[in-house]
Amino acid sequence: MVSPHRLKLQLASDGTRPLFMEIAYSIIGEIERGRLKSGDRLPGTRALSASLKVHRNTVDAAYQELTMQGWLVARPARGTFVSDDLPEPAGQDLPAPGPRSPVSPTESGTARPTLRVSDGAPDARLMPATQLARAFRTALTTPVFIGGGDYGDPRGAIRLRAALSDYLVAERGLTAPANDILITRGSQMGLYLAAAALLEPGQVIAVEEPGYPLAWAAFRAAGARVLGVPVDEHGIDVDRLSALADREPDLRAVYVTPHHQYPTTVTLGAGRRLRLLELARRKRLVLIEDDYDHEYRFEGRPVLPLTARAGTEGVVYLGSLSKLLAPAVRVGYAIAAPAILTRMADRREAIDRQGDVPLEQALAGLIEDGELRRHTRKARRIYNERRDLFAAAIRDELGDHVTFDVPAGGLALWLRLRCGLDAESWAARAARIGLEVSPGVKFALDAARAPQAFRLGYASLNEADLRSVARMLKNTIDS
Repeated sequence: MVSPHRLKLQLASDGTRPLFMEIAYSIIGEIERGRLKSGDRLPGTRALSASLKVHRNTVDAAYQELTMQGWLVARPARGTFVSDDLPEPAGQDLPAPGPRSPVSPTESGTARPTLRVSDGAPDARLMPATQLARAFRTALTTPVFIGGGDYGDPRGAIRLRAALSDYLVAERGLTAPANDILITRGSQMGLYLAAAALLEPGQVIAVEEPGYPLAWAAFRAAGARVLGVPVDEHGIDVDRLSALADREPDLRAVYVTPHHQYPTTVTLGAGRRLRLLELARRKRLVLIEDDYDHEYRFEGRPVLPLTARAGTEGVVYLGSLSKLLAPAVRVGYAIAAPAILTRMADRREAIDRQGDVPLEQALAGLIEDGELRRHTRKARRIYNERRDLFAAAIRDELGDHVTFDVPAGGLALWLRLRCGLDAESWAARAARIGLEVSPGVKFALDAARAPQAFRLGYASLNEADLRSVARMLKNTIDS
């Protein structure tokens, strides 16, 4: 076991991060420098807390955070160890750290859907509408709105960018000055602007497969060639991505959803995250990180974004307020290095001179007064309950026909069908009785490689509807 005194943990004293996160970052640093190696047993929480002169619960929280991220592994009755699934240290320190609606079947005889299962949209009924309306009215009467005689900044309202800058430091560990943030009309605009700023026509962007078809559409609209990289139970296959980079000289960027992979919901572990960052650095690839539902993590704390570790050098980070509030609230944001952000803003100005200033001012107010955080805590609790209820209903009705892992976060389940069942045919039968679901073919670049699976969003449905979805799927299994 590593002695507590051998750990050279350097804790910041500026109070910008919780103490347990400072301990976690310091342990990561020890691993990256090679002072802690795969398989090393860490000191017990009591011994380390005594050495650091902190409460034992603080050390325990740091260990839990690192275990959730994949840096450590807890072995019952033995202790906590550095994960075996980490690459060898590279000899240099790394930097410190909308709804997507399916198309309904159109075959003859299909009933009008009585239940439409989204692929992970939030419940608009939970949105703090009264507070947003009040903030919107206030925004409409402020001098910045009624006194301005010209168009606004194409990067978005400075008040919202400043509010987001503070929010992202606290909630996601992202250090992003307001001038490094671009407000967009939803994350879809951000995807297009990122590709247009990064890629010349004909250059290649690698994407996860199965993955997000609307992202592929945005990249193609920007003139890029889209090539798929397989996803497994641990996220994007970095070895396959490396092979693609070796044979494709025009590969310039990689699009990933590491927190809750779309559509499979899996989280990219620490080992693969490090290898992905190293591959991107070595091959000079830009990572486009889509962190579309970061706040909806039900087990442990959300895993830190890649951008929190790598910084904006070589990474474009995309987020969305639509997932926090409602699909109709079309506000997203991008964080990137100044040169990239300037190119994105120039392209945005050509198609949309400025954003929705009153809405952006209103959303800034929701962030500043804590309303967005209060809403998120409430929604997270409700969605957690709906996830568990839906998972139980699926097990009860379809236990012999599907398998799935209850996701640690996100707003959807990924159901894998047992051998012999065809998801597309099953979806068509369900449509005949009024149920609309998204089969795996919706998320495949090549239909021949389509997974036999369903992505079923649960967040926007109430308890009765969730039970009905499970029953309707059971009633339409091909006997």
